[in-house]
Formats: sequence, structure tokens, C-alpha cells
Amino acid sequence: MSDDSADARRAVQIMGVVNATPDSFSDGGVYLDAQAAVAHGLKLASDGADILDIGGESTRPGAEEVPLELELARTIPVIEGLRKKGCEAAISIDTRKPDVARAAVSAGASIWNDVTALSFAPDSLDTAMSLPCDIVLMHAQGDPKTMQRDPHYDDVVEEVYAYLARRIEACVKAGVSEERLIVDPGIGFGKTLNHNLNLMAHLDRFCALGRPVLLGASRKRFIAALDREGPAKDRLGGSLAAVLSGFSRGASIFRVHDVAETRQALSVFSAIETVR
Repeated sequence: MSDDSADARRAVQIMGVVNATPDSFSDGGVYLDAQAAVAHGLKLASDGADILDIGGESTRPGAEEVPLELELARTIPVIEGLRKKGCEAAISIDTRKPDVARAAVSAGASIWNDVTALSFAPDSLDTAMSLPCDIVLMHAQGDPKTMQRDPHYDDVVEEVYAYLARRIEACVKAGVSEERLIVDPGIGFGKTLNHNLNLMAHLDRFCALGRPVLLGASRKRFIAALDREGPAKDRLGGSLAAVLSGFSRGASIFRVHDVAETRQALSVFSAIETVR
């Protein structure tokens, strides 16, 4: 088997987005009710999602921090509801807060997706060490409220790479097994259009960290900047282009809103590459 064929056959996972929030950039308020969020998660799982990423605090540009009790009230009933319905997809909790991560894992989550790479709270690393779950370490410059005001890098690819390498090192030092870690360069989190394009063009650089690479580019603002203005739900074409580009550069987990379309695009693209 050629190297290209082996790469095309590598295992990939689709992470479906379930936003139990009133203000997420793409579907804020649509799944705020727990029953609606559970139903949406079950639909994504039936469409082919391997992972469901449950979030109760928007991290869109300009978003405010959500109080702990409110974030718990938005997310834990959704996780519990999915498990009671027999959902077999892995569940990820999208949170910065260790207390939310602990409650989510207790309710049935097996992944902690942290946009701050375990740097938000003093006990984030210790909590990660104590929990039986995988961890997504994402890069962000600044916090959601301020991150898009004036992001600057001398070399965005190498600076994001170095940051993620340091966070892996910090995790290992804290007792978190490296095998539990996933890395995410954080498309749209403190980045301009050119920063985002550079990261996606050099996504293979992050494979050198030796951990699975997650790409979360679905429906993001850079797509409209390259095409035309319009609602986030109309960015499917750009979202699929980003997924296929990421797949060709070694990413193996794709956080998306449009699960069925992403599954189909990856299936066709990987079949063509395997034959080639």
C-alpha cells in the first residue's frame, strides 16, 4: 500500500456540535431547551457523528463568561438525557471550567474539550489528571470577549505549535498521560483571516506533536470573508472545503455542525484517494 493510500484510510472521527446556549454564532437559542438539545444530538449521532460536543457557554468573539451554575444547568441534563436515550456516541463537554468537566464526566462524558488548553483555572491541570477522559487542548489568543480586537503573531504556525507543545508538556508534568491528549490550533480564536488560512495550509505541522489533530472550522466567519456575507448556516460549502483540506493534511477529528454532509464528503474523498 502506498503512503497516500494508507493516509486516506486512516481513522477519522466526526464531532457533532450541540450548543445548549442562547448566543452561539451559528445556532444560538435553537437547542437551549434540554429536550431539543438531546433530540438534536440523537439526530447528529444517527447522521454519523462519532462524538457529540455539548457546550453551555458560547466562546464566539465578544461572548461573556457564563456563571458556573447556569453552565451546569444547560449541559448536564443534555448529557444525562443522551445517555438515558441509549446514545452510543462518545460525549465531549466543551467547557473551560473544571467543575463543569467533573460533573459532565460523572454524567457520562468521556472527553473534555477546553478552548483554554487547561489554563483557565488554577485547578484545571489537577482536574484533568484526576478525570478518566481524553482532553482537547486548543490554542486561543486572549479570551472570547477580546480575542478578535487585534490579534498579532510574528509566525502564527510556529507560535501556535510552540504553545500546544508547552501545554502538552505541562499536562504530562501534572500527571496527565500524553495518550489522552488531542490538539486543536483554534481556528477563529484570536486569529485574522490570514492567520486562519496559514494554520489550515500548514495543519500537517501540528501532526509533528504526535497527537491527534482536531480541526474546528465549521461555519466560521473566515468562510464568509472569502465568499459573501450571509447567515452562518449558509457556509456549508466552505465548511466542507476546510474539512477536506484538513483531512489531506493529517487532521483526524472534525468538529462540525453538518454531520451527514461531512461524513459523505469524507467518504467520497478518501475513497478517491485510496484508489489513487
